[in-house]
Amino acid sequence: MILQQPLNDNLELIARQVVEGFIIGLHKSPFHGFSVEFAEHRLYNPGDPLRHIDWRVYGRTDKLFVKRFEEETNLRCCIVLDTSSSMQFPKDEKKLSKLQFSAVAAASLLQLLKRQLDAASLAIFDDQVSYFSDCRSAHSHYRMLMNELQRVLNINTENKVTKAAGALHLVAEQMHKRSLIVVFSDMMDDAENIEDLFSALQHLRYNKHEVILFHVIDGAQELQFEFENRPYEFVDMESGDRIKLQPQQIKEQYISQMRNFQEMVENRCHQYHVDRIPVDLSKPVDEVLHAFLVKRNKLM
Repeated sequence: MILQQPLNDNLELIARQVVEGFIIGLHKSPFHGFSVEFAEHRLYNPGDPLRHIDWRVYGRTDKLFVKRFEEETNLRCCIVLDTSSSMQFPKDEKKLSKLQFSAVAAASLLQLLKRQLDAASLAIFDDQVSYFSDCRSAHSHYRMLMNELQRVLNINTENKVTKAAGALHLVAEQMHKRSLIVVFSDMMDDAENIEDLFSALQHLRYNKHEVILFHVIDGAQELQFEFENRPYEFVDMESGDRIKLQPQQIKEQYISQMRNFQEMVENRCHQYHVDRIPVDLSKPVDEVLHAFLVKRNKLM
């Protein structure tokens, strides 16, 4: 559905179609505000709901106290988009690149959040944070975010490396209230930066944000290394380094190392309570989002 329309000028329309396609099957919102935050105790009054009684305090003081809560009806969500050069893979007119896939998915989530009257923010990074908006719910704000996503699709970056850690640390510090942080990235950071990246994810969780990582990969070429049995020149899209070889010579070793990398990322995300969503570009955006949102719907 998505590939039938050019993305250059139609991102908002495509995102609206994606949302309208899967929202019919959702019986309730898959995203909720972090509805209540504890404020203070007060003495129990007859008629107060028993579920609000703090029984631990009663055990220590032999007096009944209830918890008072501060209502927070709306959700705050920050979408973090990796625009480093590796996200432009694959450069194939017949399929979406990782960046195009992520932009359509991000725009679709913005459409969903706008329908719920929730506040959204957008952060865009490669080797540095190039854009970071406030978190607002106004219609004009959503239009601004959509325009920014459209702009991202129309740029062609070369030799822009991934430095996700700095971006995520900044988001952790700037999102002052508990928020939902949705990250779109291929996680193709330099090996020496990988611990910094996981430290940044831990920073987000330490600040009580809920974190969802859409880990975007081209399964056929990046995971299974499916290339014809002939010589190729492979180019590192971020560093520009080049190497000539025949894929079959290293295929088994490559697949093994990539599998280990995927498992490592999954294990670390599980350790830090980050919800990692593996994304294969062979699947349509609407199918990926629908499966994720239905699963999330069932958990709530």
